[in-house]
Amino acid sequence: MSFEDIKLLLTNTFGADVIEGEETGGLQPALLIAPDRIADVCLELRNNSKTYFDFLSCLTGVDYGVEAGRFGVVYHLASIPYKLQLTLKISKEHDRTNGEPVFKSVTPVYRTADWHEREAYDLVGIFFEGHPDLRRILLPDDWEGYPLRKDYKTAEYYKGIKIDF
Repeated sequence: MSFEDIKLLLTNTFGADVIEGEETGGLQPALLIAPDRIADVCLELRNNSKTYFDFLSCLTGVDYGVEAGRFGVVYHLASIPYKLQLTLKISKEHDRTNGEPVFKSVTPVYRTADWHEREAYDLVGIFFEGHPDLRRILLPDDWEGYPLRKDYKTAEYYKGIKIDF
């Protein structure tokens, strides 16, 4: 199944508004999905016998910068039986003053998303609604801030220990 076939399948299943755009300039094309529909799209792509994207190989949180005022998540899906790969991206505006940006969790679709989403939460500060155990995974529970955000200021000390960077 080609990239165009997958686009057609998704628009026929969910309507034209499920795909907000596409990026075809990189090594692998990406579909820009409406953020509130990501779990439904992943479920369809996993369960549909024509696509069978049975593996979430990577999920990454993205901070597009303070000026852009936008956060996103990138999903790398693979269909092992069909030897296909697909990149999905979601993003939304967030002004950094009203808590963390919130996206729907895909852990009900891909169990491996559990750890990926925890990492994105821990390092970028993205909250995944519906995640079964969203808490820090790499940093201590009392760590302040999210180190992969563009506006992160590294502390000089942590519990009396100088942080050299």
